[in-house]
Amino acid sequence: MAILGMLVSCFTTINLLLNRIGRNIAWVLVALMISVILLQVFCRYVLGNALPWPEEAARALMIWMMAMVAGEAYRRGSFVAIDMFLAALPSKASSALKLLLLLIAGAVLVKLTFLGVDFFERGFRSRAASIHISRAWIYLAMPVCFFTMLLANIELCLREIGCLLGQKQHFALATEVRADASAE
Repeated sequence: MAILGMLVSCFTTINLLLNRIGRNIAWVLVALMISVILLQVFCRYVLGNALPWPEEAARALMIWMMAMVAGEAYRRGSFVAIDMFLAALPSKASSALKLLLLLIAGAVLVKLTFLGVDFFERGFRSRAASIHISRAWIYLAMPVCFFTMLLANIELCLREIGCLLGQKQHFALATEVRADASAE
């Protein structure tokens, strides 16, 4: 149990650090994206001469912004989910099903990470039309996104194993503990 606790602690530390870095990068990317869009609106409607690059730049910034926060959203359970069935099951069965689903999701994330790296490598063969950078730098967002989600998935799997072993008070995320307390 001590080894499991140590592993969870290690992955929690890594994930919290990556989440903090990702959040800080993401808000800068959002600010840049909004600035680029406002620049395009100004040039198009005030100056009457649209710039060729803002749409593509804003799209690349949005892709990277999403990649920076996807791991945190996954870890917090912020993606859309239907969990009525899990809530209706007994605690152990619910934990076992959650672990199975996390393992399947983990396998998918491993595959997506490798596909994303391959896509990144192939991206050096083409350039973005208007911002004149290699598309690989835009495509790099996908393996970054999937890898941070995979790290979160590993932490969640380890936590679920701890819950299955009867240590829910030590291994459940703070959001799960709050949800359980409000349900009672």
